[in-house]
Amino acid sequence: WERGAGETLACGTGASAVTVAGVLTGRTRGTLLNHLVGGDLEMEWDGENEVFMTGPAAEVFSGEYIPR
Repeated sequence: WERGAGETLACGTGASAVTVAGVLTGRTRGTLLNHLVGGDLEMEWDGENEVFMTGPAAEVFSGEYIPR
């Protein structure tokens, strides 16, 4: 859920939070698979600072930047 945008197909921030919370509460180990509407995300927490996310990516926009 994004404020102002509503439901989104995926949320890396939320998936990261779920991963860390799951490990800290003993419900899972450092790697898990989150099933999201936009595709599955494999999440891995290093136990300290970094959460690594692997999943599908798709180009949704292209353009050209022309500086003034």
